[in-house]
Amino acid sequence: MSAIAIIIYQWYEQLGIHLTVAPFSLLGIAIAIFLGFRNSASYSRFVEARGLWGTLLIAERSIIRQLKNLLPNDVELHKRISGYLIALCWSLKHELRKTDAGYDMYRILPRHILTQVMFSPMKTNRILLLIGDEMAALREQGKLSDITFGLIDNKIDEIAHVIGGCERIANTPVPFAYTLILQRTVYLFCTLLPFALVGDLHYMTPFVSVFISYTFLSWDSLAEELEDPFGTSANDLPLNAICNTIERNLKEMTGQQPLPEPHQPDRYFNLT
Repeated sequence: MSAIAIIIYQWYEQLGIHLTVAPFSLLGIAIAIFLGFRNSASYSRFVEARGLWGTLLIAERSIIRQLKNLLPNDVELHKRISGYLIALCWSLKHELRKTDAGYDMYRILPRHILTQVMFSPMKTNRILLLIGDEMAALREQGKLSDITFGLIDNKIDEIAHVIGGCERIANTPVPFAYTLILQRTVYLFCTLLPFALVGDLHYMTPFVSVFISYTFLSWDSLAEELEDPFGTSANDLPLNAICNTIERNLKEMTGQQPLPEPHQPDRYFNLT
């Protein structure tokens, strides 16, 4: 558009058409403010999502620690509950990304539980229910007192809040009309800007226009990526790496070997 503005500048100047920078300055300020609001809203969703997954890691570690302290000799129980907790985080990841959880469930869960989970329309919540059933059975057998059962049940409640919070973020996007109007305004602004600058900048118009347009368009793209923190874009949460960290932690706490290889995102791409 800058090149077109330079080429036809003499022609539309003869027609008496004069675009000035003043209205674009006012509009640019307004767009910057609204882009800032949208980026803040999107980044708040990202931060909340990361906090929820951090809470999930802490709650699952706490459950295993409490079981090992209360029932140190029941190794099979430790492995069974850790398997449920590991399956829960992978199931939640697949639920949020709308991908097939079959492979990870087959890899982690025992066969007599696998069918029950896979046929459930809400796999993550079903696994959480199984964990609660295990704790209730331990209480009935007298292995857990009411107080210790309540402590572990509080951690299970925290996991339930994490699942609900993640589902709320995933199922409640930023209003489409708000995004659409802002995008159309940004593109219209960037399209017409060269025609206002060419009278003063002439051949420097492309450099200034591209710099300003790059800033606005990149802000808009970043906000669109952060709006869905559970996706697979470069700036989304590295859910595979987080689930891998949880799996390594719980297996190490229960003495299971070998541990899966660490799976960490690099500094610039979170596609893991």
